Amino acid sequence: MERKQFLRSLGAGAAFAITFPCLGSCSKDSETEGIIVAQPTDVDFTIDLNSSEAAKLANNGGFILKNLVVVVKNLEGEFVAATQICSHEQYDQVRFINQDGGIFYCDVHGSRFSQEGTPLNEIPNSISKPLKIYNTALEGTILRVFE
Repeated sequence: MERKQFLRSLGAGAAFAITFPCLGSCSKDSETEGIIVAQPTDVDFTIDLNSSEAAKLANNGGFILKNLVVVVKNLEGEFVAATQICSHEQYDQVRFINQDGGIFYCDVHGSRFSQEGTPLNEIPNSISKPLKIYNTALEGTILRVFE
């Protein structure tokens, strides 16, 4: 049997069998859970604080999501940036909340992190790992986020 004939004989059934496990692992379980994603690499971007994209950064406690990074103007008015990908199980649901002086929080399993990335709680059956924090530099109205 030739290769083309063999591939045709596999047909849609084989394609389904091969792709079904991938589709299941990439889907959302519910509206509150995000997608499992790899950590961002080579983070280096800028945000014009006068742009509409940055409007939520005008107030202390505001944050935006960009390039899988949570960029925050914390409660003290300083800019902080952390990965949006939780170190617990790699969901893309890390956000900033105005609790306990301002923390990073993943609502999938309740992971909480300080602004320095230190885990603030133990998640059952897991090892608490720090959250990746990025450098920020402000020059005029341009905020740079980088590793």
